[in-house]
Amino acid sequence: MSLFESAAHSRLVVYNETLDDPEGIVHIRDLLAFMTAKARVSDSSKAKRKKPFPAGLDLRAVDLALPLSEANIIRKLLFVPPSMRAIDLLAQMQASRIHLALVVDEYGGTDGLVSIEDIVEQIVGEIDDEHDSDEPPAIMRQADNSFIADARASLDDVRSVIGEDFVTGEAGEEVETLGGYLVTHVGRLPVRGEVISGPGNFEIEVLDADPRRVKRLRIAPRKERPPVRTQRESRRREALPEPGPAQANDNASPPTGDGAGSQ
Repeated sequence: MSLFESAAHSRLVVYNETLDDPEGIVHIRDLLAFMTAKARVSDSSKAKRKKPFPAGLDLRAVDLALPLSEANIIRKLLFVPPSMRAIDLLAQMQASRIHLALVVDEYGGTDGLVSIEDIVEQIVGEIDDEHDSDEPPAIMRQADNSFIADARASLDDVRSVIGEDFVTGEAGEEVETLGGYLVTHVGRLPVRGEVISGPGNFEIEVLDADPRRVKRLRIAPRKERPPVRTQRESRRREALPEPGPAQANDNASPPTGDGAGSQ
């Protein structure tokens, strides 16, 4: 129950040691049904009590330490390859009535998760339900002249705050949000902590992201960094010893004259 509350999802994957060894999925509706069945008080017990249980349920009778395998609430999970077309996966989900699929690579390892909502959003765009945040996307200027932005902020809003120097070019023509531009710009989903050069004289740092989307970004003027080769050469110069007086006289001409040295 605690994991469902923190994850904010209605379905969770059940696995053994790692996600590469999955067992299936558990739906919060099945978990609630299991708890309700265990907590339901029989008619004979109700008759013996002077004060009835609220809603006829005794939650003390629910053993939350019981393993999911013994609770018998684990459902089947779809396993699909990364090369499977989204429309084919959607059809398989409709036919099997299983709305969560685990993407596995050629070695049997887990690449990620795909829900039916992910596929539908590729067709109709972002779908927010009553549990999603209703705060509008925002971008705010910081004291160091950088900007903290929600990845859902529109490119028009970003340009209006940063200025017309924030030119996204062709990568921003087919998308509307800052996060969409970033994915199009690099050709993949960036990871947390990654710093991406562009657009123009700006760089974008990914402050928060999950396996499905980027969430929060930091935009700042690009820092001028010296080339790596120059840094190495500087370290080499510092490591070289300074030539001493003895070395300076090594190439001096021998003295001329009739002294003993001429013999």
